[in-house]
Amino acid sequence: MEQGPEQPQQFQLFADVHGAALRASGVPTLYWESLQQKLAQEVFDAGDAFGIMRVEDEADEDDSEEKVSLNPGTPLIYQVIITKEDGLQATDANSIFLIDHAWTYRVDQARQQLWDTPGLLHRMANLTGVEFHGEVPDDDTIDSVLADLWAFSHTYKLSQGTAEERVPIWYVMDEFGSQIRHSDEPTFQVVPFFYGPAQVAFSLLWPLRDLAHGEEVTWDHAHGEQNPLVRQCRLLPWQPADFKGIDASVSEPPEEYFKAVFTDNNEKLPLPIEPPVYQKDKIFKVYSDFKQVVENLDGPRFALTEDEEEADILYLYNHFKDYRTLSEQRPRVLVNQFPCENLVTVKDCLAAVARRAGGVDGPKWLPMTYNLCTELPQFVSCYQQRQDRGEDNHWICKPWNLARGLDTHVTNNLNCIIRQRESTPKVVCKYIENPVLFERDDIEGLVKFDIRYIILLHSVQPLQLYAYNVFWLRFSNRPFSLDHLDDTQKHFTVMNYAAGIPLKQIHYNDFIPMFEKQYPKYSWAGVQEEIYKSFVELFQVATVKPAPYGICNYPSSRAIYAVDLMLKWDADGDGRRIMQPQILEVNYNPDCVRACKYHPDFFNDVFSVLFLEEATGHNVTLLS
Repeated sequence: MEQGPEQPQQFQLFADVHGAALRASGVPTLYWESLQQKLAQEVFDAGDAFGIMRVEDEADEDDSEEKVSLNPGTPLIYQVIITKEDGLQATDANSIFLIDHAWTYRVDQARQQLWDTPGLLHRMANLTGVEFHGEVPDDDTIDSVLADLWAFSHTYKLSQGTAEERVPIWYVMDEFGSQIRHSDEPTFQVVPFFYGPAQVAFSLLWPLRDLAHGEEVTWDHAHGEQNPLVRQCRLLPWQPADFKGIDASVSEPPEEYFKAVFTDNNEKLPLPIEPPVYQKDKIFKVYSDFKQVVENLDGPRFALTEDEEEADILYLYNHFKDYRTLSEQRPRVLVNQFPCENLVTVKDCLAAVARRAGGVDGPKWLPMTYNLCTELPQFVSCYQQRQDRGEDNHWICKPWNLARGLDTHVTNNLNCIIRQRESTPKVVCKYIENPVLFERDDIEGLVKFDIRYIILLHSVQPLQLYAYNVFWLRFSNRPFSLDHLDDTQKHFTVMNYAAGIPLKQIHYNDFIPMFEKQYPKYSWAGVQEEIYKSFVELFQVATVKPAPYGICNYPSSRAIYAVDLMLKWDADGDGRRIMQPQILEVNYNPDCVRACKYHPDFFNDVFSVLFLEEATGHNVTLLS
């Protein structure tokens, strides 16, 4: 390609801005300069080197083609071949090509985009092999396209921006890119690339070896996966396989798992200290960067300070890490966190420690959960066995460490769940298909609801655990049914962070008589007793082992957590129908805006229980 006088300077800027991403994607430096020019000049020259051919009869192909898998659902099978007469040389600096993206979407917006974007449904139906000859989109066609889309979609995420902006982005390559088939012995590499100046993403294609005219262009959909069994799982969207012979049961991970979690968390454990003792009338100086504490804590024995060094209590918004130094230099300073508390506040860890209760099936208070990063074969086996038995197979994929329903998806599509593993680390939990519902008069239907309890952890040894007597409720906005799984207002209850979406609020005191009227055979006191039992059992198993295998016993630590849960219908040992609590997640440093708004003494109560050891008169119940 021709170079202008400013080309070296432009290339250097390109390399400075994009070099890290290119290196991380494995793009050889040989191609960088040509890539910069093609991006700057919008050169799409793949048509000069490649062509798409229909595969007439796969059975006639030689044995070397047996490792190539077909695009599922496509009525006509195509392959991309090299049409350039002298082939392609991997050492040619121009042997890198841009692939445009036909569609870029986020999962929760995909259905609406297929409805609203002219021509998009036709294009995606053609790519996925779904029959659609109408002019107006319809739900059945959209459902079919979305179900088959996981064999054609790929993902990337932005490294900067808000939590919402960093939710993984999925894309479908254009008709050329989407016809490049998988092979265990690929001839090319394909990676996504976000080009900053144009704020546009492309896919980059380059050869892994020299190729002659007529050779097929293929790439590896499980590139870099070394574990043969996991690799086979990851390739299921393109190569169906039977995993039912694999043991689907999972148990508590080995110690190495917890050691790795501890190392990744970058915490320094404290030295052993004696429990601090204070004068009965001591006024505690409190340093906090937590707005709700600063604005609402006004108890007579607490004085806010802006000097962290003089504080008796550190109530911090962000995670504290260096407990060792704190224990050495300021052992009497109380802090609102426990070392290794991420073992309950991060979803994969929560599932891991919960397996200490309930035997091989886990505790009844936690939905069946698999870690997609470490337990993918077991999950696939479980899914296929349930499918064979005709059991419900709706699941919910959740990121390990995101809240507010971000990047969380309900599905009964195995390919979708497998592909979610590629975006962010996730767990997959059995979706509660038989939830206890609540009748909303304003929408004339039964909706899902969840409950948030505030739990106060005063100490680990002995375990001293309290529940705040006020709980908070969240409701879905549409009647529940096991369809339209991407309808967040039907399947989710997190409405208070979405603009323009109604938020149903019912105070707990009003909710209890309403609930008992709807379910006269079930007293709320009885339901809450089971809820409290689940909290105690969770924290018992989370603290039964020393750090880093359990929450650390640090006498100067205190903490509050928000535990979100639902109720599902189950049966006891005698076959009687019961409401079984299901813990969904445990949140660190929860949002307490509503707590402070409706209960102005909330933080005075919390601080009195945790730091003054005064529970009487402060609206809490001792659980353990």
